[in-house]
Amino acid sequence: MGQRLSGGRSCLDVPGRLLPQPPPPPPPVRRKLALLFAMLCVWLYMFLYSCASSCAAAPGLLLLGSGSRAAQTAAPDRTLPRLSFRAPPATPLDVAKETAEGATSLEEQSPEAPDSLSPISSFFSGSGSKQLPQAIIIGVKKGGTRALLEFLRVHPDVRAVGAEPHFFDRSYDKGLAWYRDLMPRTLDGQITMEKTPSYFVTREAPARISAMSKDTKLIVVVRDPVTRAISDYTQTLSKRPDIPTFESLTFRNRTTGLIDTSWSAIQIGLYAKHLEHWLGHFPLRQLLFVSGERLIRDPAGELGRVQDFLGLKRIITDKHFYFNKTKGFPCLKKAEGSSKPHCLGKTKGRTHPEIDPEVVQRLRDFYRPFNLKFYQMTGHDFGWN
Repeated sequence: MGQRLSGGRSCLDVPGRLLPQPPPPPPPVRRKLALLFAMLCVWLYMFLYSCASSCAAAPGLLLLGSGSRAAQTAAPDRTLPRLSFRAPPATPLDVAKETAEGATSLEEQSPEAPDSLSPISSFFSGSGSKQLPQAIIIGVKKGGTRALLEFLRVHPDVRAVGAEPHFFDRSYDKGLAWYRDLMPRTLDGQITMEKTPSYFVTREAPARISAMSKDTKLIVVVRDPVTRAISDYTQTLSKRPDIPTFESLTFRNRTTGLIDTSWSAIQIGLYAKHLEHWLGHFPLRQLLFVSGERLIRDPAGELGRVQDFLGLKRIITDKHFYFNKTKGFPCLKKAEGSSKPHCLGKTKGRTHPEIDPEVVQRLRDFYRPFNLKFYQMTGHDFGWN
């Protein structure tokens, strides 16, 4: 105590010197691992987001469940071939009908599609390969084809293009490689599908699809041809409110009751005539006829038939649907790639205009022999009489 070192100071008083300190402990291993994991997650997210964005921008590529529209691969519009039972001279009414049909074609080029998946989901959907479709919904317009496609896309083994490709009627000259590139990627055991309702009334379509594959399965959604024609007109009217009345467009000569079969709204409903062209290239067993009326009343029942026809397990059942009273048709409780209910948009389920009952009856009388022949050809009575 009190003893001093040489220099006269205690060791605690030596300037510039401190007692030796122990080295700092190394950071915990868990902290290092957590930091490494966080950096890996950030890097992985940026990689997936970048990849998904570049894939979505690629021309002609439709990611699984995406809402990409046909604008990415739009083909030049071409006039569809039509059945012509006679070739009368053009009249102002004919011009009005052609204008109405042109307005309708715009609607066909802008189908509704589900919302896009998240970038990460889209990235993982890029696995697999693109195949030509093994099944096609070929018709008919305003029969319920959009509803059927959206219902089918709930099935995990179905992959379908959201927009209508119009390959076999408008873009056939682009080639099968172009067509295949429109398809979503599929894994082994999954079915590639597309739907274009105008195929059913296109004379060249049966031979072209048969040339692609004779084993292609074909689905036709049919509906009372009178109701279908009115629905077709209603769609056109929503685009062109100035078009002539349904009654004036229906007849070539209303006094004699001569129906104008050159008007596409009437012509499409001649199902038996169109079916003859398909049976020249495909056996009846490769075509399935879905009732548009029953698709509304009993969607699960009709989807059961479709799943059997496609060789799929019956996964889509009653539990997937609920009836929307406001729209007047069934909706999905959960759409593909979503946890939310999904109904077809405002372009579906429009209120039909009032049509003269006499005109409706004349149309029913006109279609009756064609309907009966269609029942005989398909072996199914749709009850439209």
